[in-house]
Amino acid sequence: MAAGAALVDVIAVRAGRRAATWRQEVAHALATRPADDVWMLAGAALAAAVGVWLLALVLSPGLRRLLPMRSPAAMRAQLDRGSAAILLRDAALRVPGVRNARIRLRRHRILARADVHFRDPGQVKNDLAAVLADARDRLALSRPPRIAVHVRQHTT
Repeated sequence: MAAGAALVDVIAVRAGRRAATWRQEVAHALATRPADDVWMLAGAALAAAVGVWLLALVLSPGLRRLLPMRSPAAMRAQLDRGSAAILLRDAALRVPGVRNARIRLRRHRILARADVHFRDPGQVKNDLAAVLADARDRLALSRPPRIAVHVRQHTT
């Protein structure tokens, strides 16, 4: 609220009007108080605490573990990133020849790594990409990520 009032007053000053009386009084008080005054130090400490809090909010991950889904306008649905990776891994393990699959789900990419037990790795890679694309589409994500598939021949 106070920031909005200050912004309105700054815009009025830029438009050629005089600054509000309260702002002139605050500016005068800040200019005449010594820097080691208790109120100046308390205000500086408060401003520093708010700054640290804002930095913590900027650096925190937020809701990155949730993927937004396509849904009607009245609803907002989200899918947990770990759950989506498990669903994609289960779909990958159903591909013939895949012995082990690891799925990493990023914001813009699905990274799939699979060990091929039998069959040609190139053929398994194509089948795996098709199965993962189908599974990704069934997740109904609002921004479907790209799929990157890496396969390697498993030797025993």
